[in-house]
Amino acid sequence: MRCVVTGSGGQLGRCLVRRLEAHAGHEVVWAPDRAGFDLSDPDAIASLFETGAGQGATVLFNAAAYTAVDRCESEQPLAHRVNAEAPAQLARRCLEADCLLVHVSTDYVFSGRGHTPWKEDAPTAPINAYGRSKLLGEQAVAEIDPDALVVRTSWVFGPGRNFVAAIVDQARKRRSGELTGPLAVVDDQVGSPTWAGHLADGLIALAERALGADGSGEPPRGLYHLSGSGSTTWFDFARVILDRTGFGDLEIVRRKTHELDLPAQRPAFSVLDTSRAAACGVRLPAWEEGLDAHLASPEGAALMESGAR
Repeated sequence: MRCVVTGSGGQLGRCLVRRLEAHAGHEVVWAPDRAGFDLSDPDAIASLFETGAGQGATVLFNAAAYTAVDRCESEQPLAHRVNAEAPAQLARRCLEADCLLVHVSTDYVFSGRGHTPWKEDAPTAPINAYGRSKLLGEQAVAEIDPDALVVRTSWVFGPGRNFVAAIVDQARKRRSGELTGPLAVVDDQVGSPTWAGHLADGLIALAERALGADGSGEPPRGLYHLSGSGSTTWFDFARVILDRTGFGDLEIVRRKTHELDLPAQRPAFSVLDTSRAAACGVRLPAWEEGLDAHLASPEGAALMESGAR
Protein backbone atom coordinates (compact mmCIF):
# COMPACT_ATOMS: atom_id res chain seq x y z
CA MET A 1 0.00 0.00 0.00
CA ARG A 2 1.11 3.54 -0.82
CA CYS A 3 -0.30 5.58 2.06
CA VAL A 4 -1.18 9.13 3.00
CA VAL A 5 -1.68 9.71 6.74
CA THR A 6 -3.38 12.93 7.75
CA GLY A 7 -3.00 14.10 11.34
CA SER A 8 0.48 12.61 11.65
CA GLY A 9 1.22 14.81 14.67
CA GLY A 10 -1.56 13.23 16.74
CA GLN A 11 -1.55 10.07 18.83
CA LEU A 12 -3.02 7.79 16.18
CA GLY A 13 -1.27 9.48 13.28
CA ARG A 14 2.15 9.00 14.84
CA CYS A 15 1.49 5.31 15.43
CA LEU A 16 0.15 4.80 11.91
CA VAL A 17 3.29 6.30 10.40
CA ARG A 18 5.54 4.20 12.65
CA ARG A 19 3.68 0.98 11.85
CA LEU A 20 3.54 1.61 8.10
CA GLU A 21 7.21 2.60 7.88
CA ALA A 22 8.18 -0.57 9.75
CA HIS A 23 6.18 -2.73 7.31
CA ALA A 24 8.25 -3.82 4.31
CA GLY A 25 5.16 -4.07 2.11
CA HIS A 26 3.88 -0.52 2.62
CA GLU A 27 5.11 2.98 1.87
CA VAL A 28 4.18 6.30 3.43
CA VAL A 29 4.12 8.75 0.54
CA TRP A 30 2.94 11.71 2.61
CA ALA A 31 2.22 12.19 6.30
CA PRO A 32 1.36 15.84 7.00
CA ASP A 33 0.61 17.23 10.42
CA ARG A 34 -1.91 20.02 10.97
CA ALA A 35 0.55 22.69 9.86
CA GLY A 36 1.26 20.80 6.64
CA PHE A 37 -2.32 19.97 5.77
CA ASP A 38 -5.13 22.00 7.30
CA LEU A 39 -8.45 20.14 7.09
CA SER A 40 -10.30 23.41 7.63
CA ASP A 41 -8.91 24.66 4.28
CA PRO A 42 -11.01 23.38 1.35
CA ASP A 43 -8.33 24.41 -1.15
CA ALA A 44 -5.77 22.15 0.54
CA ILE A 45 -8.08 19.16 0.24
CA ALA A 46 -8.99 20.00 -3.36
CA SER A 47 -5.33 19.83 -4.39
CA LEU A 48 -4.52 16.74 -2.32
CA PHE A 49 -3.76 14.46 -5.29
CA GLU A 50 -2.66 17.20 -7.68
CA THR A 51 0.34 18.79 -5.96
CA GLY A 52 2.45 15.65 -6.01
CA ALA A 53 2.28 15.00 -2.28
CA GLY A 54 -0.55 12.51 -2.51
CA GLN A 55 -0.08 11.32 -6.08
CA GLY A 56 -0.10 7.57 -6.51
CA ALA A 57 -1.53 6.87 -3.05
CA THR A 58 -3.71 3.78 -2.75
CA VAL A 59 -4.88 4.40 0.84
CA LEU A 60 -5.58 7.56 2.80
CA PHE A 61 -5.83 7.15 6.58
CA ASN A 62 -7.67 10.18 7.94
CA ALA A 63 -6.45 10.37 11.53
CA ALA A 64 -6.99 14.13 11.70
CA ALA A 65 -9.92 15.65 13.59
CA TYR A 66 -10.87 18.48 15.90
CA THR A 67 -11.01 16.48 19.12
CA ALA A 68 -11.12 19.18 21.82
CA VAL A 69 -14.54 18.04 23.05
CA ASP A 70 -15.27 21.00 25.32
CA ARG A 71 -13.96 23.63 22.89
CA CYS A 72 -16.18 22.14 20.18
CA GLU A 73 -19.14 23.57 22.10
CA SER A 74 -17.90 27.15 21.65
CA GLU A 75 -16.18 26.59 18.30
CA GLN A 76 -18.88 24.65 16.47
CA PRO A 77 -18.23 26.19 13.02
CA LEU A 78 -14.58 25.05 13.14
CA ALA A 79 -15.55 21.61 14.45
CA HIS A 80 -18.06 21.30 11.61
CA ARG A 81 -15.50 22.25 8.96
CA VAL A 82 -12.87 19.81 10.23
CA ASN A 83 -15.04 16.90 11.39
CA ALA A 84 -17.97 17.06 8.94
CA GLU A 85 -17.12 19.00 5.79
CA ALA A 86 -13.49 17.88 5.42
CA PRO A 87 -14.23 14.12 5.49
CA ALA A 88 -16.85 14.66 2.78
CA GLN A 89 -14.28 16.43 0.60
CA LEU A 90 -11.70 13.72 1.30
CA ALA A 91 -14.20 11.05 0.28
CA ARG A 92 -14.87 12.80 -3.04
CA ARG A 93 -11.19 13.26 -3.80
CA CYS A 94 -10.32 9.67 -2.84
CA LEU A 95 -13.15 8.32 -4.98
CA GLU A 96 -11.93 10.33 -7.96
CA ALA A 97 -8.35 9.17 -7.40
CA ASP A 98 -9.29 5.50 -6.84
CA CYS A 99 -7.77 5.71 -3.36
CA LEU A 100 -9.25 3.84 -0.40
CA LEU A 101 -10.31 6.20 2.38
CA VAL A 102 -10.03 4.92 5.95
CA HIS A 103 -11.81 7.51 8.08
CA VAL A 104 -11.65 7.38 11.89
CA SER A 105 -14.74 8.28 13.91
CA THR A 106 -15.79 8.03 17.54
CA ASP A 107 -17.93 6.39 20.20
CA TYR A 108 -19.31 9.87 20.93
CA VAL A 109 -21.85 9.46 18.12
CA PHE A 110 -23.92 7.49 20.65
CA SER A 111 -26.01 8.88 23.50
CA GLY A 112 -24.37 6.70 26.14
CA ARG A 113 -27.78 5.77 27.50
CA GLY A 114 -27.44 2.00 27.36
CA HIS A 115 -25.83 -0.99 29.03
CA THR A 116 -24.84 -3.27 26.15
CA PRO A 117 -22.02 -2.65 23.65
CA TRP A 118 -23.06 -0.48 20.71
CA LYS A 119 -23.29 -2.22 17.35
CA GLU A 120 -22.60 -0.42 14.08
CA ASP A 121 -26.32 -0.24 13.24
CA ALA A 122 -27.42 1.01 16.68
CA PRO A 123 -29.30 4.34 16.63
CA THR A 124 -26.96 7.32 16.90
CA ALA A 125 -27.83 10.25 19.15
CA PRO A 126 -24.76 12.36 20.02
CA ILE A 127 -25.12 14.56 23.09
CA ASN A 128 -22.38 17.10 22.34
CA ALA A 129 -21.14 19.21 19.43
CA TYR A 130 -18.08 17.04 18.89
CA GLY A 131 -20.19 13.90 18.49
CA ARG A 132 -22.63 15.66 16.16
CA SER A 133 -19.84 16.92 13.91
CA LYS A 134 -18.19 13.49 13.77
CA LEU A 135 -21.51 11.80 12.95
CA LEU A 136 -22.11 14.19 10.06
CA GLY A 137 -18.62 13.43 8.78
CA GLU A 138 -19.02 9.66 8.81
CA GLN A 139 -22.49 9.93 7.22
CA ALA A 140 -21.10 12.06 4.41
CA VAL A 141 -18.27 9.60 3.75
CA ALA A 142 -20.70 6.67 3.61
CA GLU A 143 -23.02 8.50 1.22
CA ILE A 144 -20.24 9.60 -1.15
CA ASP A 145 -18.29 6.34 -1.17
CA PRO A 146 -19.95 3.26 0.34
CA ASP A 147 -16.70 1.32 -0.18
CA ALA A 148 -14.76 3.63 2.12
CA LEU A 149 -13.95 2.33 5.61
CA VAL A 150 -15.37 4.32 8.52
CA VAL A 151 -13.97 3.07 11.81
CA ARG A 152 -15.32 4.19 15.18
CA THR A 153 -13.04 3.87 18.16
CA SER A 154 -12.94 4.99 21.80
CA TRP A 155 -10.80 6.41 24.60
CA VAL A 156 -7.59 6.53 22.54
CA PHE A 157 -4.23 6.99 24.26
CA GLY A 158 -0.75 6.99 22.77
CA PRO A 159 2.23 9.27 22.11
CA GLY A 160 1.43 12.86 23.02
CA ARG A 161 -1.21 14.37 25.30
CA ASN A 162 -3.55 11.73 26.69
CA PHE A 163 -5.29 10.44 29.82
CA VAL A 164 -2.38 8.20 30.85
CA ALA A 165 0.13 11.06 30.73
CA ALA A 166 -2.29 13.39 32.54
CA ILE A 167 -2.81 10.95 35.40
CA VAL A 168 0.92 10.35 35.82
CA ASP A 169 1.60 14.09 35.71
CA GLN A 170 -0.98 14.72 38.43
CA ALA A 171 0.52 11.92 40.52
CA ARG A 172 4.05 13.24 40.10
CA LYS A 173 3.01 16.72 41.21
CA ARG A 174 1.38 15.31 44.33
CA ARG A 175 4.42 13.24 45.20
CA SER A 176 6.69 16.27 44.83
CA GLY A 177 4.38 18.46 46.92
CA GLU A 178 3.55 20.78 44.02
CA LEU A 179 -0.09 19.73 44.48
CA THR A 180 -1.87 18.40 47.56
CA GLY A 181 -4.98 16.36 48.17
CA PRO A 182 -6.20 13.16 46.58
CA LEU A 183 -6.51 12.71 42.84
CA ALA A 184 -10.20 12.75 41.79
CA VAL A 185 -11.42 10.80 38.75
CA VAL A 186 -14.94 10.17 37.45
CA ASP A 187 -16.37 6.71 37.98
CA ASP A 188 -19.67 6.98 36.10
CA GLN A 189 -18.40 6.73 32.52
CA VAL A 190 -17.75 3.27 31.06
CA GLY A 191 -15.74 2.65 27.91
CA SER A 192 -12.89 0.76 26.30
CA PRO A 193 -9.43 2.37 26.42
CA THR A 194 -7.63 1.87 23.12
CA TRP A 195 -3.87 2.11 22.63
CA ALA A 196 -3.11 4.01 19.42
CA GLY A 197 -0.49 1.42 18.42
CA HIS A 198 -3.03 -1.40 18.50
CA LEU A 199 -5.60 0.77 16.73
CA ALA A 200 -3.09 1.56 13.99
CA ASP A 201 -2.46 -2.17 13.51
CA GLY A 202 -6.19 -2.79 13.25
CA LEU A 203 -6.76 0.00 10.71
CA ILE A 204 -3.89 -1.24 8.56
CA ALA A 205 -5.23 -4.80 8.71
CA LEU A 206 -8.70 -3.65 7.62
CA ALA A 207 -7.20 -1.63 4.76
CA GLU A 208 -5.15 -4.64 3.62
CA ARG A 209 -8.27 -6.78 3.56
CA ALA A 210 -10.27 -4.08 1.78
CA LEU A 211 -7.67 -3.99 -0.98
CA GLY A 212 -7.43 -7.76 -1.10
CA ALA A 213 -3.80 -7.63 0.01
CA ASP A 214 -4.20 -10.61 2.30
CA GLY A 215 -6.25 -12.62 -0.19
CA SER A 216 -8.92 -13.57 2.35
CA GLY A 217 -12.70 -13.52 1.96
CA GLU A 218 -15.05 -10.70 1.12
CA PRO A 219 -13.25 -7.35 1.44
CA PRO A 220 -14.52 -5.15 4.28
CA ARG A 221 -16.39 -1.98 3.39
CA GLY A 222 -18.44 0.57 5.28
CA LEU A 223 -18.71 0.97 9.03
CA TYR A 224 -16.72 -0.90 11.69
CA HIS A 225 -16.07 -0.59 15.42
CA LEU A 226 -12.53 -1.09 16.67
CA SER A 227 -11.39 -0.56 20.26
CA GLY A 228 -9.45 -2.24 23.03
CA SER A 229 -11.09 -5.43 24.26
CA GLY A 230 -12.90 -5.24 27.59
CA SER A 231 -14.23 -2.18 29.40
CA THR A 232 -13.61 -0.08 32.47
CA THR A 233 -14.35 3.30 34.05
CA TRP A 234 -12.04 6.29 34.00
CA PHE A 235 -11.56 5.79 37.76
CA ASP A 236 -10.51 2.15 37.44
CA PHE A 237 -8.35 2.96 34.42
CA ALA A 238 -6.59 5.63 36.49
CA ARG A 239 -6.07 3.18 39.36
CA VAL A 240 -4.37 0.68 37.05
CA ILE A 241 -2.21 3.43 35.53
CA LEU A 242 -1.04 4.53 38.98
CA ASP A 243 -0.33 0.96 40.08
CA ARG A 244 1.77 0.26 36.98
CA THR A 245 3.77 3.48 36.98
CA GLY A 246 5.04 3.47 40.55
CA PHE A 247 2.29 5.52 42.15
CA GLY A 248 0.34 2.69 43.76
CA ASP A 249 0.39 4.47 47.13
CA LEU A 250 -1.36 7.57 45.80
CA GLU A 251 -4.87 8.21 47.12
CA ILE A 252 -7.57 8.48 44.49
CA VAL A 253 -11.22 9.40 45.04
CA ARG A 254 -14.36 8.94 42.94
CA ARG A 255 -16.19 11.84 41.31
CA LYS A 256 -19.37 12.10 39.28
CA THR A 257 -19.26 13.65 35.82
CA HIS A 258 -21.83 16.33 36.66
CA GLU A 259 -19.58 17.58 39.48
CA LEU A 260 -16.97 18.67 36.94
CA ASP A 261 -19.38 21.14 35.29
CA LEU A 262 -17.80 20.68 31.85
CA PRO A 263 -19.12 22.55 28.79
CA ALA A 264 -19.81 19.30 26.89
CA GLN A 265 -21.79 16.31 28.10
CA ARG A 266 -20.11 12.89 28.01
CA PRO A 267 -21.81 9.57 27.18
CA ALA A 268 -22.09 7.40 30.29
CA PHE A 269 -21.71 4.10 28.42
CA SER A 270 -19.74 4.02 25.19
CA VAL A 271 -18.45 0.45 24.91
CA LEU A 272 -18.39 -0.59 21.25
CA ASP A 273 -19.34 -4.02 19.91
CA THR A 274 -16.36 -5.00 17.74
CA SER A 275 -17.68 -8.34 16.47
CA ARG A 276 -18.03 -7.14 12.87
CA ALA A 277 -14.31 -6.36 12.65
CA ALA A 278 -13.53 -9.61 14.47
CA ALA A 279 -15.43 -11.49 11.76
CA CYS A 280 -12.91 -10.03 9.31
CA GLY A 281 -10.08 -11.35 11.47
CA VAL A 282 -9.32 -8.00 13.11
CA ARG A 283 -9.56 -7.78 16.90
CA LEU A 284 -7.56 -5.55 19.24
CA PRO A 285 -5.96 -6.90 22.44
CA ALA A 286 -7.36 -6.15 25.88
CA TRP A 287 -7.05 -2.55 27.00
CA GLU A 288 -4.72 -3.64 29.82
CA GLU A 289 -2.34 -5.08 27.20
CA GLY A 290 -2.57 -1.78 25.38
CA LEU A 291 -1.55 0.08 28.53
CA ASP A 292 1.41 -2.26 29.04
CA ALA A 293 2.48 -1.79 25.42
CA HIS A 294 2.23 1.97 25.77
CA LEU A 295 4.30 1.95 28.96
CA ALA A 296 6.93 -0.14 27.14
CA SER A 297 7.13 2.42 24.31
CA PRO A 298 9.61 5.33 24.32
CA GLU A 299 6.88 7.70 25.51
CA GLY A 300 5.79 5.26 28.20
CA ALA A 301 9.34 4.75 29.39
CA ALA A 302 9.51 8.44 30.29
CA LEU A 303 6.34 8.08 32.35
CA MET A 304 7.71 5.03 34.14
CA GLU A 305 10.87 6.93 34.97
CA SER A 306 8.87 9.80 36.51
CA GLY A 307 7.06 7.29 38.71
CA ALA A 308 10.29 5.68 39.88
CA ARG A 309 11.66 8.97 41.19
